[in-house]
Amino acid sequence: MLGFVIGTGRCGSTLMHEVLARHPEVGFVSNLDDKLSTLDLDGRWNNLLLRRAAPRDPRHGPFRDRPRLVERGRLRVAPSEGWQVLERQVSPIFSRSHRDLLASDATPWLEARLHRFFERRMAAQARPVFLHHVTGWPRAGLLHAVFPEARFIHVVRDGRAVANSLLQTSWWTGGKGPSNWDFGPLPEPYAKEWEASGQSYVLLAGLSWKLLLDAFEAARTAIPCSQWLELRYEDVLADPRGQIAVMLEFLGLQWTSDFEAGFSRYVFETGRREAFRRDLDADNLALLEQSLAGHLKAYRYATAMQPDEVARASNSAVPGDCDVVAGARAAADGGRPQGRP
Repeated sequence: MLGFVIGTGRCGSTLMHEVLARHPEVGFVSNLDDKLSTLDLDGRWNNLLLRRAAPRDPRHGPFRDRPRLVERGRLRVAPSEGWQVLERQVSPIFSRSHRDLLASDATPWLEARLHRFFERRMAAQARPVFLHHVTGWPRAGLLHAVFPEARFIHVVRDGRAVANSLLQTSWWTGGKGPSNWDFGPLPEPYAKEWEASGQSYVLLAGLSWKLLLDAFEAARTAIPCSQWLELRYEDVLADPRGQIAVMLEFLGLQWTSDFEAGFSRYVFETGRREAFRRDLDADNLALLEQSLAGHLKAYRYATAMQPDEVARASNSAVPGDCDVVAGARAAADGGRPQGRP
């Protein structure tokens, strides 16, 4: 089985992917496969090396943001999004597209490249599940067209937390403005918000979250419910054992003693769950909440205007229950949810 863990970025999907990749029946692309892309590694030892390695230190940000040239615990085999090797062996279209990739983008040439990239590694690693991590645009429309049986785990995080985290990275391109960043032009309503805010970068980071979640919602409508699982990062932090069990079941995997040994090494930190309340001033936080209100409500996040959302929240979506967010979004927008396949 081929599966994808997908999210906007800065959403907790990296942690989810790493924990799941410790299962002895999961294959993946590693950071070594990516950094040494010219060697065309197939990663046959990835799973074994990861299970022998310590969990990623949560204090470590992206490699390019490291404060020192050498950091203890940084050098290890770990799952990777593999953007460098994907760019080399598939196409820069996949790794650096300024819009989401759809079924219509699945040209025979690109489809053949994607098949070769994943199927060769799946064969070499010989694991029942091969799980890849994708952030930014979902690309699920393209991937579903190429791999119709693939499954998708969508990790959602509070947009205020995502925006706050983006503002603190070195690689977010929002500082160039929406005419020069990675996500193409803003839709007209979002462009008007950006201008009305005095071109606030805090708001722009929030708009990127909204823009991406709109793409995830559009992608989700084309994929059968049984192949799409949506979970909130905050729910995983609150109940890691329960929520990860849901993910394993979705992928057809058992909670084995070997997986328990790896899972038990992780500490699921909750200290920065609402760090945006400390890191952003009151005016910018209010601006962000006003802009994201509809999307936050749809994903059951509390705001100053809707303080009871978390109290009324049910458990995360499970396989076959992917109308949960669509119904909430429709209710927030005053409309009716669209039918699903």
